[in-house]
Amino acid sequence: MKRLVLLAALLGLCGALCLPMAAKKRIFQLEDYGIVPGDTSRTLCSRLREALTLIRQQTRPGEEATVRFKRGTYNFHATDAETMNLYISNHDQNQPKKVGILLDNWDGLTLDGNGAQFVFHGRMLPLVLRRSTGCRLEDFSIDFAQPQIAQVEIVGNDENNGITFRVEPWVDYDIASNGNLEIRGEGWTAQPVSGIAFEPDTRHIVYNTGDLGINTNGVRTTGERTLLAPNWKDKRLQPGTKVALRTWLRPAPGIFLEENTDTRLEKISVHYAEGMGLLAQRCTDISLRKFNVCLKGKTDPRYFTTQADATHFSQCRGRIVSENGLYENMMDDAINVHGVYLKVAERVDDHTLRCRFEHGQAWGFSWGDPGDTVAFIRAYTMEYVEEKNTIADIRPAGQNSVSGTREFIIRFSQPVPECVSTAEAYGVENLTWTPEVEFRGNVVRNNRARGALFSSPRRTVCEKNLFDHTSGAAILLCGDCNGWYESGAVRDLTIRKNKFVNALTNLFQFTNAVISIYPEIPALQQQKAYFHGGRANAIVIEDNEFETFDAPLLYAKSVDGLLFINNKVKKNNDYQPFHWNTQPVLLERCKNAVTPGYVGAPPVRPHIL
Repeated sequence: MKRLVLLAALLGLCGALCLPMAAKKRIFQLEDYGIVPGDTSRTLCSRLREALTLIRQQTRPGEEATVRFKRGTYNFHATDAETMNLYISNHDQNQPKKVGILLDNWDGLTLDGNGAQFVFHGRMLPLVLRRSTGCRLEDFSIDFAQPQIAQVEIVGNDENNGITFRVEPWVDYDIASNGNLEIRGEGWTAQPVSGIAFEPDTRHIVYNTGDLGINTNGVRTTGERTLLAPNWKDKRLQPGTKVALRTWLRPAPGIFLEENTDTRLEKISVHYAEGMGLLAQRCTDISLRKFNVCLKGKTDPRYFTTQADATHFSQCRGRIVSENGLYENMMDDAINVHGVYLKVAERVDDHTLRCRFEHGQAWGFSWGDPGDTVAFIRAYTMEYVEEKNTIADIRPAGQNSVSGTREFIIRFSQPVPECVSTAEAYGVENLTWTPEVEFRGNVVRNNRARGALFSSPRRTVCEKNLFDHTSGAAILLCGDCNGWYESGAVRDLTIRKNKFVNALTNLFQFTNAVISIYPEIPALQQQKAYFHGGRANAIVIEDNEFETFDAPLLYAKSVDGLLFINNKVKKNNDYQPFHWNTQPVLLERCKNAVTPGYVGAPPVRPHIL
């Protein structure tokens, strides 16, 4: 018996020795390196770089470092920031960028803010994580001392004499030499050309206003921080209305992730960025939990957050998970997941194409790797060529580095189909760099444009979210090889147990219904196949609740396999119906669409164009 016990113990020891050893975790307190809250030296960026360099040197192979801030406020200045060229999808490609916190080539790093508030001064990119594996970002907030969006309050509106407004106390402004209102900050100026109007009490975007045209030419001072703009006339803007004045610039996101694997972000709040809140590019497996793009509570005097999307994922793969986040008052969507179509610029030979980034805000970064699977698409009809292919070799055209490239020379393993040439517009999609998506338990409210955009052929689940006054459509499925060049036909999507409250109080691009399936297809009448779907119930919309003042619930174009079932509708009188689409369900060139009506209204036959 003793021998059996001894043998079992030895076997257990051998098994334990054979198991991979967990990495040793080591905690570094940044205050030990002189990084403390409240520092007014204006050299925090460079001193943090030095501290991170020392910590990397002190981290032994096999160790995972936790870099921890002391709770408090930290001020980062663009004049002390790292300067580097970063080509970021869906942003302005002006170079260089100024980076506050740069994390490059780390394995197993945890950046623990410990509740710290990171405040940035000037035009800069707050945080970059690149070429890293198994990293965690947690428990901090990002804000700017002087946002490039300016907020004003309407105090008078005369249809003949123009609009009188009061500039909020934190905004630094002047009247420029050309007679326009000019907003100023550390190292930058801006002259607003557009605006978004908010109700002062609810913080909803004002009904049926959309993107305001702002003309401050000839503006003059009439009182304490009060100005009259005689050429700005808009009778919809009543006294008390808050207006976020903005340009269309988006130089940098709040957080930029590039070419990382297994990244987790938890308990992070982005209060402002002059671009997206978070932009992830060419990353594998990203998890957001309690990641917020939000105001600073109910008493925050600001009515806006980011200049563009809250979160945006371009050419990513693996799993993207966003759970229990708050996305509010941003100037665009809560989440946008897509790939990038390259346009075929030249058929070099039967195995080789020269392909080009087409959109002015999406170029200059890696697009594919040898071994990736690709598909070809006819741009005018958005029909995929049946034969897929694989990349044998890909390199930038006319330069050695991918950084900043506009074009690639791509050699394929199999012959390229004869139809793919420049005789007609064709795009190339990378199917390998497409993710599964889970968007669950989030709140999206009071934002401009749309709620959630999904453009991936892999399994996508959107469930148990609240879409509250998203202003435009709550959910959009797009696909576009003609304008935005954002790729991804949806093949497996479930939208369930969400609540939609008063979407479509305004009209923006693609906002044909609360849920809008709207691929851009210039020659729809020539299309023979279908863009989205491809099987029965490829897109399932079930067990959702719609609270709405207007008619359109679902619009779908070029879908094969759509199920809209067991959804509840509650009508209200909060606003006057105004949408051009008066059909609850409007289908345009769809096949295998099952829409048997909804609870709370009589069964409807979908209107088919």
